[in-house]
Amino acid sequence: MSSSNDKLPFLPFALPEIGEEEIAEVVDTLRSGWVTTGPKARKFEQAFTAYLGDDSLQSIAVNSATAGLHLALEALGIGPGDEVITTTHTFTATAEVVRYLGADVKLVDIDPATLNIDPAAIEAAITPRTKAIMPVHYAGLSVDMDAIFAIAKKHNLKIVEDAAHALPTTWKKQLIGTLQSDAVVFSFYANKTMTTGEGGMLVTRDAQLAARAKVMRLHGINRDAFDRFTAKVPSWYYEIVAPGFKYNLTDIAAALGLHQLQRVTGFQVRREQIASRFDEALADLPLILPPRPQHAGDLHSWHLYVVRLKDEASINRDQLIDSLFADGIGVSVHYIPLHLHPYWKERYDLKPEQFPHSQKAYERMVTLPLYTRMTDDDVERVIKAVRKAFGR
Repeated sequence: MSSSNDKLPFLPFALPEIGEEEIAEVVDTLRSGWVTTGPKARKFEQAFTAYLGDDSLQSIAVNSATAGLHLALEALGIGPGDEVITTTHTFTATAEVVRYLGADVKLVDIDPATLNIDPAAIEAAITPRTKAIMPVHYAGLSVDMDAIFAIAKKHNLKIVEDAAHALPTTWKKQLIGTLQSDAVVFSFYANKTMTTGEGGMLVTRDAQLAARAKVMRLHGINRDAFDRFTAKVPSWYYEIVAPGFKYNLTDIAAALGLHQLQRVTGFQVRREQIASRFDEALADLPLILPPRPQHAGDLHSWHLYVVRLKDEASINRDQLIDSLFADGIGVSVHYIPLHLHPYWKERYDLKPEQFPHSQKAYERMVTLPLYTRMTDDDVERVIKAVRKAFGR
């Protein structure tokens, strides 16, 4: 028997929304002769600080959020013998940057209601070696930052927020990126709430951290390469003050970012509309729908729309995924927890029973497509396919 979706094209899990303004800006960059880090990367940094609305912040453009997290921890002096606490329910980038520096990762469980890192689990994991906490705003929902700040203050710990999912997200009506953490890092990867193709932004109020990150971003050179190459007088001389990295964002990427940033508020509105429609249409199914912000009036970026099968569901997670793919709907799972991956499991002798909430969530979760290029018909198609999987 033929499926009703035989003639419908496959609906991808995620697609970026790139407009004519972005394309024109990229073309202008190509024609300018300045394609690597230069005037547009600087303009993008300035625009990002302006978007956050706080002149005390510095925004440092990098070629990935992974790079930004690495630079932030390096600038804070994290190194061998130190421990950094983060969630097991994240992409490996959050944790791997700690290992780059020779420090150790302490993975902890999540709050089953929010899927964010559990503050009580953080407190229980602190040792004399603990130097920092890395909360992840999972799916675009803010972590309980008041709890994180209280723990950090009590134990004199640094905070680096992994905000890869969290633009724009608020905690008590303050944008993530403007709170009191030592550093916050955003992602502009292709499937994020705005994109530069590859890219990220490190945001901090700490002038010393910013200065170190800027040096380490480009080989440990002690002056800005853009200034050096655009100066009107001879300026060939530079000094290497540290063994730095190659983490700079190109002007081609920044050209995309300049216009994506202008659209990010509108993107969030559309994502919220889709999430609300999903909530309404899936409410009667044996699913745990995504948690909403704890405080009224707060923004959820809706980077991801993650559902979990309830205990009474008649199908399992893999059957739901198979059914959706058969109907031409691209879905994913966020995430396979770090404690299940060979490296992390073997390095720290981790077992699923140490992370019962993350483990249970993983076994039952599916991420549905949610992005601004989806039409209303696309949204209804996803709803129909999910309901069909449950025999509704």
